[in-house]
Amino acid sequence: MTDIDNLAVVTGGGSGMGRAIAVGLAATGRPIAVLDRDTDGAERTAANIREAGGTAEAFTVDISDDDAVLAVRTAVEEQFGPAQTLVNCAGWEEIMPFMETSADFRRKNISINLLGAMAISSAFLEGMIAAGRGGRVVNISSDAGRVGSSGEVVYSGAKGGLIGFTKALAREMVRYQITVNCVCPGPTETPMLASAPKKLTDSLANVIPMRRLATPEDIMNAVRFFVADDSSYITGQTLSVSGGLTMAG
Repeated sequence: MTDIDNLAVVTGGGSGMGRAIAVGLAATGRPIAVLDRDTDGAERTAANIREAGGTAEAFTVDISDDDAVLAVRTAVEEQFGPAQTLVNCAGWEEIMPFMETSADFRRKNISINLLGAMAISSAFLEGMIAAGRGGRVVNISSDAGRVGSSGEVVYSGAKGGLIGFTKALAREMVRYQITVNCVCPGPTETPMLASAPKKLTDSLANVIPMRRLATPEDIMNAVRFFVADDSSYITGQTLSVSGGLTMAG
């Protein structure tokens, strides 16, 4: 049975990790608001959830546009009420040396990967706090934000900022019984990684102790752990899902 009071909002839900997270959370009985810049992708995810017997609606939004974020928050809450779970999964990257990046590239990267998550969190936390039922926020960062990644300098900086944001926000939200945690995927089979040279993805698989890239479902399982009732005493934490590629604390 779907619990309409346990809405999960998932950004970047139109493909890759975001789609797997939306589908996985729907399987736990939550209604899902699928947010994505790609309207068709969001619609496909929502349709897949409905076909499986769940409740889901697609919403188009560019999370780097503050006005669009407020508008989609209004649309989601008019249909479902306030969210109790928020997963910030939307992200963007193009691999290139730092000295080849432009000012526009740097602004776009940070706007989507860091400022967008902040904007979405600010918008949806307002209703979550007012509802007074507690809640869950899970930010999808990256191991690039923990240890750095060549060719992803700006992305690493933005994702590192997302980790710091998670920890600080967790301190402020704990009084409302809202936990805030962070999942840091290692190299994962997503459309974004598929655009990288095959030589790079093959070499990544070879250095991962488990000898494979992560699947979107691997990331979904970590998110599902953080949003479960059993995780109510865990907040401000960063969990690497990398097959053992990074083991630093």
